Amino acid sequence: MGITEATIVEQFPYWQRAIGPIATPPKAALTVFAGCGTSYNLALSLSALSNAAGRPAIAVPGDEWLHRPQDHWPDWQHTHVVALSRSGETTETVAAARRSRSVGARVTAITCEKASALARNCDSLVFAATHPREGIVMTSSASLMLLLGLQLLGYVVDPGVVGAATGLLEGLDKQLPGLIAGRSHFVFLGGGPLYGVALEGALKLMEMSQIFTQAFHPLEYRHGPISLVDEQTVAVMLYGDVQPEAEALLAGELQQKGARVIGFGGPGDFSQPVGVTPALAGLAILPALQLLGERAAQARNIDTVAPRHLTKVVTLA
Repeated sequence: MGITEATIVEQFPYWQRAIGPIATPPKAALTVFAGCGTSYNLALSLSALSNAAGRPAIAVPGDEWLHRPQDHWPDWQHTHVVALSRSGETTETVAAARRSRSVGARVTAITCEKASALARNCDSLVFAATHPREGIVMTSSASLMLLLGLQLLGYVVDPGVVGAATGLLEGLDKQLPGLIAGRSHFVFLGGGPLYGVALEGALKLMEMSQIFTQAFHPLEYRHGPISLVDEQTVAVMLYGDVQPEAEALLAGELQQKGARVIGFGGPGDFSQPVGVTPALAGLAILPALQLLGERAAQARNIDTVAPRHLTKVVTLA
């Protein structure tokens, strides 16, 4: 077993250590979830879950919040900024946190490094240690930051989510060779809080396997991108709780056009119930999406310990 695969399948003890109540911050007029790359994808999921919990929120890339916050929220000085960074050293995110505090905004940091620049530039720190062997590709750390963000918002993360995530990962892995064999076009579909998770699944597969991949809200896919579907396509459908029938109809159309469909929580060539509340669905599905990326890379003989053009921490001069 390679290092990246190990950090995926061995991440659950780190979840168990991180599960527990976190003090919910005072309610602000707006909460801004800011991050880069994987952290921005998680921010999209957390902002949707924050809105569902009655806490108005948006997600903004770190550099955008640093240089043009007024384009995203006019009263940007009076916000609660939740900055996400695995390393706590991502240049744009740290600078955005520092600037936010300088104008009076409250900053909460979610990170896997307690002794980091982000930890030193926040008003409150939410921390969990990740798998010590994790390399450039974010696996365990991505799941942990999503878990911590859920708890920060007041969601109760039942320990049963570990069993659900393990079951999804193992169930998918048994069928993955046949599902992805000969396929070179991947698309991830998810709505609401699952849209950020769909983006993260696409990012993981691109980073690991160097296969161009996209993500969309499910019913947006008919509006142009569906023209790419053929016998080389794998569609990963993250079924939501709002309109699963409409998403199942789309999945059937994709199958008729030649795609294989991986269905989490609904119909597909692979189909498996998620087995947790809707708020926890993205967390439960995420490790299986990480393993999908790793298996696609293995099929192409690509070592995911050192993906092309990537570094573990993005720092800018």
